[in-house]
Amino acid sequence: MILTCANVSMCGGIWYTGWTSNLLCRKEGNRLDTPWHILLLHGANLQALGWREPDVYGSTTLPQLEQRVIDYGLLHGVHVRCVQSNHEGVFLDTLYEARQDVNGIILNPGAWTHYSYAIRDAVAAVGLPAIEVHVTNVHQREPFRHVSVTAPVMWGVIAGLGSVGYELAVQALVSRFRAEKEKVR
Repeated sequence: MILTCANVSMCGGIWYTGWTSNLLCRKEGNRLDTPWHILLLHGANLQALGWREPDVYGSTTLPQLEQRVIDYGLLHGVHVRCVQSNHEGVFLDTLYEARQDVNGIILNPGAWTHYSYAIRDAVAAVGLPAIEVHVTNVHQREPFRHVSVTAPVMWGVIAGLGSVGYELAVQALVSRFRAEKEKVR
C-alpha cells in the first residue's frame, strides 16, 4: 500500500497530515512499519503560521513545517503524525489517544501553554515523553508568555529556535528511544 503525506485536509477543526512521505510501507492499523512513532500536536492559532505576524513567527506555514518534521523523522527512522486543533477538547482527546500508538509527543499548545491545566494534566496522565516546542523565544516576549503551566510535566522544552526546534525535539526523542531500546537488550 502506498500512503502519501502531503495530503493536508481540514476536518472538524483538525489539520491532519497523512502518514508518510513518498514511502512504501506496511500499514498495521494506524502504525507504519517504522520502529518509533511521534505525535506532533499543534494548538490554537498555529494553523496561521506563515501569515500571522510573520515578523514574529516567520514565513513558514504549518503544512511546510509539518512536512519538514515528517521528512526529518523519516531520515531518523521515525514516523511523525501531525494534528492541529483550535479546540481544546480535540487537543485533549488526541493526547489521550496517543497512548495507544505513539512513543513520544512533540507539542506546541500555543496560548494554552500559559493557562491550560487540562492540557498539563493530560500530558502527565498519558505518561509518554513529551517535548514542548515554541517557534519564538517566549521569554523575550510579553510577560504573560513567560509562564508555562505545561512545562513542569514535559520531558523537555525548546523555545526560540524557529522550525529547527522541532527537528531538535525529534533528535532528542530518537536518542531517548534508542537508549531505552539498548537498556532492554
